[in-house]
Amino acid sequence: MGLVTTVTWVFTALVGIHLLYLWLSGGGLRQQAAKVTRFPLALVVSHPTLAVTALGCWAGHLLTGARALAWAAFGVLAVAALLGFVMFTRWLGGGRHARGAERRFPVVAVALHGVAGVTTFVLVLLTAGAAGEP
Repeated sequence: MGLVTTVTWVFTALVGIHLLYLWLSGGGLRQQAAKVTRFPLALVVSHPTLAVTALGCWAGHLLTGARALAWAAFGVLAVAALLGFVMFTRWLGGGRHARGAERRFPVVAVALHGVAGVTTFVLVLLTAGAAGEP
């Protein structure tokens, strides 16, 4: 199940990279100073940074079999997922919240990222719960 989780995680990351590209190319960084966007830079940076950190813990778990690393990956991923949910609710607000570069986000990409993210979250939880200590 570890390989399926990793593939799902990588797919989620690729769609997330696409969304980040759209935000950056749409002027997301420039809109920070003008307060045009409701996506604070700390939120935009923290979400993927935590997700990549969790993926690193996950890779460590896969290489060593250490249950602690699987649970660390889950814990860090839980915080990243919470931040992603905050961004999703702000984006979902439409005209009131999605005023800047995030308006360019295709609904399909946001849905794919969200569904794949939730799937990854559940798979990490299940795998960490089933992991045995070496």
